[in-house]
Amino acid sequence: MAIVGLGALGLPIAVNLRRAGYRLNVHTRSRSAESAAELLDDQGPTVTYSSSPGKATEGCGVLLICVSDDAAVQDVLWGDNGAGFALAPGSLVIDCSTIAPATAAAMATRLAERNVHYIDTPVTGGTEGAKAGTLTVLCGGESTALERARPLLEVIGGSIHHFGSVGSGQQVKAVNQVLVAGSYAAVAEAIALGQHLQLPMQQVVAALVGGAAGSWALQHRSAAMLADQYPLGFKLALHHKDLKIALDAAKEQQLELPITQRVLEQESELMQQGLGNADVSALRRCYPAHSN
Repeated sequence: MAIVGLGALGLPIAVNLRRAGYRLNVHTRSRSAESAAELLDDQGPTVTYSSSPGKATEGCGVLLICVSDDAAVQDVLWGDNGAGFALAPGSLVIDCSTIAPATAAAMATRLAERNVHYIDTPVTGGTEGAKAGTLTVLCGGESTALERARPLLEVIGGSIHHFGSVGSGQQVKAVNQVLVAGSYAAVAEAIALGQHLQLPMQQVVAALVGGAAGSWALQHRSAAMLADQYPLGFKLALHHKDLKIALDAAKEQQLELPITQRVLEQESELMQQGLGNADVSALRRCYPAHSN
């Protein structure tokens, strides 16, 4: 099979697929073939490094894409030496990227003209889930295509959910990112308040994480906020892109999402401060630190 995209999520996905015994043809822009080889070469069967998506796809019946945005997916499939031109009839594209539902539908339509199947399978669970193979996979597409993809998805995901036609997985991912925005922002505000009250915050978090205030963000990102250190779990700039997709979907429904809009604005401010590549938990930086 072919994989295009060996970023923060794509690389551990590739590692798990290789450990499961899949032979991989890969192409990546985010790291050199040499650095990818250092991380992949001891994990299982042979990996072939290709100079373009089209080259990676030659001879492969399945292509998994995990790239940053709509433009990147378009380029992977239909740019110079794109995979869409190289895929044989009957092939399957599994797109783990987070993109607009309309873009996913457009990719599916264009590939269908070449008798190539496409499913959108955005994932959630952060780098921790990608490394552990426990991602939640949100799927849109034909049931037959999903069943064909299921053995691969079961390697990378702890749960697989099918919501309907192509684009529906992306719609659910938009809902997910709205929830992420609110929960991370709430944890950031709570941490700021607790620190200004000079509470023993590690003890506070331990007390609250199992109660009604508990959340994935509180459990997994409060330590980063307390330390004011934000190693990558999910890149703030990518979440910012995802919130724009969610807000566009809400606008189409004439629905206002004021909390999401405010988090989008906060993320814009942080990106202007050079924090676009930090984890989303850097939202803590939107609130003043306590000074003794």
